[in-house]
Amino acid sequence: MKVIDLRCRPAFLHDFFGATPGTPEYETARWLNRRVGTRGSDEHFTRSHTQDGFLAEVREAGLTKAVVVGRHTPAQHLPIELIHRITHGHDELLGIAGVDPVIQGRAAVDEAERAIRELGLAGIDIEPGFGSPARHVDDPAYFPIYEVCAQLGVPVFLMTGPTTPDPRFNDPAPLANVARAFPQLPIVCYHGWWPNMAQAIGLAFATRTSTSCPTCTCSSLAARAMSRRQTASWPTSSCSARPTPFRPIRQSIDDFLALGLNASALDKALYGNAARLFRL
Repeated sequence: MKVIDLRCRPAFLHDFFGATPGTPEYETARWLNRRVGTRGSDEHFTRSHTQDGFLAEVREAGLTKAVVVGRHTPAQHLPIELIHRITHGHDELLGIAGVDPVIQGRAAVDEAERAIRELGLAGIDIEPGFGSPARHVDDPAYFPIYEVCAQLGVPVFLMTGPTTPDPRFNDPAPLANVARAFPQLPIVCYHGWWPNMAQAIGLAFATRTSTSCPTCTCSSLAARAMSRRQTASWPTSSCSARPTPFRPIRQSIDDFLALGLNASALDKALYGNAARLFRL
């Protein structure tokens, strides 16, 4: 069985992920593990306090590829050099660069180009709903990023879902404007706009470019509904993304397998759709 995890982050990336014992952020990481249903120790993530420990977990979980995602928001910055350093030279890892054109201006486009052309990263992450002020995904500030991703032939990754600070900006409807403007641009929506997943499924059906990733914030019922669309000749697609380090990788795979999806839907959700995104 081949599995690509579209959102797999080692704890050492940032204090937010539990990098430093004895800090409030470390205790929050433990709480989040309990909150999303971790079975076993809520400190399992300490294994990924080192690069070797992270790689060992990825391999033991049986991942074909693990996607390490950068981030650039007012609250958190995971530079593209860091993502490159973690992923470079490891065949089982892919890197996504995080940029923010509101913070960086034109430099965000230059950084995106450098990340893809020079560093060999596999896509670009932006987080409009986490900006200051928050913005919708069709805000003109982000169109230069969509344009460069379309030109380079790489997917753009959007952070969506219930952790969006202002839930009014967790709205999939504006994504239709982006899809119409860039019809060949692959768009991946982390957390699948939960709890607005029905609208997201409808949007993906209409635009043919949007891919949703059910993670810890999505109920198993929603993940099943989204994945089953793939068996009925719908253009809607989903990929599997685990909330590492807030849940053990292997547990999340096992829980996904337990949804009862047929073999074709499982292959697409766990591997095929993501492999197509990255042209593997």
